[in-house]
Amino acid sequence: MPHKINSNRSILIVAAIAAFVPSFMATAVNLALPAIGVEFEADAVSLGWVLNSFALSTGIFLLISGRLGDLFGRVRIFFIGMILFTLTTLLLVFSQSITMLLVIRVFQGITSAMVFGTIMAIVTGSISQGERGMAVGINLTSTYTGLSLGPLLGGLLIQHFGWRSIFLTLIPFLIITIVLIKIYLKDDPSQLSGGKFDFKGSVIYAIALLAFMYGFSELPSLTGWICLAIGLVFGIIFVFIELKTKNPIFEFRLILKNRMFAFSSMASIIIYTSIGTIGFFNSLYLQHIKNLDATTTGFIMITQPLGTALLSVVAGKLSDRINPGILASIGMGIVAIGLFLFSLVNEASHIIYMVSLLALIGLGFGLFSSPNTNAIMSSVENKYLGIASGTLGTMRTIGQMLSMGIVVMLFSFFMGREVINPSIYPELLAAIRTGFFVFSILCGLGVFVSLARNKRKV
Repeated sequence: MPHKINSNRSILIVAAIAAFVPSFMATAVNLALPAIGVEFEADAVSLGWVLNSFALSTGIFLLISGRLGDLFGRVRIFFIGMILFTLTTLLLVFSQSITMLLVIRVFQGITSAMVFGTIMAIVTGSISQGERGMAVGINLTSTYTGLSLGPLLGGLLIQHFGWRSIFLTLIPFLIITIVLIKIYLKDDPSQLSGGKFDFKGSVIYAIALLAFMYGFSELPSLTGWICLAIGLVFGIIFVFIELKTKNPIFEFRLILKNRMFAFSSMASIIIYTSIGTIGFFNSLYLQHIKNLDATTTGFIMITQPLGTALLSVVAGKLSDRINPGILASIGMGIVAIGLFLFSLVNEASHIIYMVSLLALIGLGFGLFSSPNTNAIMSSVENKYLGIASGTLGTMRTIGQMLSMGIVVMLFSFFMGREVINPSIYPELLAAIRTGFFVFSILCGLGVFVSLARNKRKV
């Protein structure tokens, strides 16, 4: 049958490869920031927007992509997204200024949303509920393997061939992925939800998120407060419209009536806010304050995602048998401890100390990620899998965006718009330490949110 989805094994292989490549690029870009800053004479705030621009556009379009997948075919949106992601990745190689780089990153974020807004729905929609935890764990292991190899191979590429090489190297793998999708993945018409696309809701949602995220990154300026107010107003309008719309882009009833979905989503946004800038902080700390080269920095930074990759499948399997909320809460507590210990770092901190904390956070996040994802995807009906997948990706991206927004505020407060140089290293270290402390408190509070999903009505 032409529309029948192929075997579970084929789906998992294609999804794993598709998850690996963008993840590899994400951590490699972190490592490339100092080199990009030198070439384009960009300050720390502008370098933050290399990450922020991608996260913002991804966050806006993840939910939209998930809904489009439910309506028109998840594999179709996934396939188109991979093609466009490949093209934007190639365009990054030809960037001639920081402005050009940021513009391309915006479009790359949109295409990334088409991939990650559908990939988890494709996986969970084809796997029985009793095996979803393992399937999610395999997919997340691929993601964090990419995150692990990004610093390692990215450091070698940047040091020997320049930062553009990290994008150029990925092109053959992206092309292979596109071919595999075309061969092995087909949409299943029975999983389409039907209905019309909520264009009005999508536009209001995009304006609300754009205004809020940009405003947050511009605080404490007047522009920042104005944008936050605009984002809040449009956000309220969005909620009211979606509650009355027959085919909403986001089903708010999932939050109002589904305790597991609601608190699992909240826990997700909190932990991604807490850990979203670990790579950014460590890249700057190790290469500037510790004066290490990109390759050595990559070897050190590999520890965190490697720890997550090693534990994701095990945690995923456990979440099929043990309450995933309990597992995720324990993992979140471990991450909070690691972040607090990072806030004590100074110029003399030993590399072994850094590696140990990265490993601790990696293992803690591995214990959180698969069970939390399993909890979200298993708490909804099949017709809502696209929305759930888009929500999961949106929570992750908004969390990362909030994280970078906090960092931009800290850098503006401690260093202003100065290009990073040895004279402001004390201020850079103060900003990094303050950031880790703030994120450790936030993550600690998130443990209670994570535990709240496990309460049962009497």
